[in-house]
Amino acid sequence: MECKKAVVKNADMSDDMQQCAVDIAAQAMIEYNIEKDIAAYIKKHFDKNYGPTWHCVVGKNFGSYVTHETNNFIYFYLQNVAVQLFKSG
Repeated sequence: MECKKAVVKNADMSDDMQQCAVDIAAQAMIEYNIEKDIAAYIKKHFDKNYGPTWHCVVGKNFGSYVTHETNNFIYFYLQNVAVQLFKSG
């Protein structure tokens, strides 16, 4: 996979956690082709490393309106695919 820069559209998350989200998303996109599987990979990583309960949406065309815990939200594009990741619950 060619290395592409992520474009963060909105974030309420530490810089280190943002970088982790981008890195994990890039790894997921290498391993999986189906958006649902990419989202599951990212969600499971964040649940394990940052505690539950994380939610992840991956796709090229979706709308959303969510409530998240403070300092636990990111929305970014990587390879023309949007990733929304947030903790709630």
